Amino acid sequence: MSQVADDIRATVDELLKVVSTKNVVSEPLTVDDKIILTITKVGLGFGTGKGESKSGTGPAGAGHGAGGAVGVSPIALVVINKSITGPGGVEVKPLTPPSGIGRAIGDVASTIMQGMAEARSKKQSSPQPDQHQGTMEKI
Repeated sequence: MSQVADDIRATVDELLKVVSTKNVVSEPLTVDDKIILTITKVGLGFGTGKGESKSGTGPAGAGHGAGGAVGVSPIALVVINKSITGPGGVEVKPLTPPSGIGRAIGDVASTIMQGMAEARSKKQSSPQPDQHQGTMEKI
């Protein structure tokens, strides 16, 4: 096997040690009646290169290299309440602020919900005509 292939294999092997499910979803941590899991995002970058020079006037040369990087960032906590059964006992708590799109969607949803609440409030406070009593003129 060539030196470049050996370098690539060594780099990939080291990167794979970092990129494991244990680094994406943590081991459960039990605190009182809660189980807490940390969720992370993992980014991976990798590159290789090789070059050689055959100069007619100077010495020939060659070089190669491989490298990579991994970034691991916590993004959320999952809290499972043992005392609450069903989906209500599971909470996901984001650790990062929402993106611009996430904030915009939240703002629009909030505005819609506020408008619906105001409309419902107006409907309930305004006098409703009795549906069984109509107005008829005597002829």
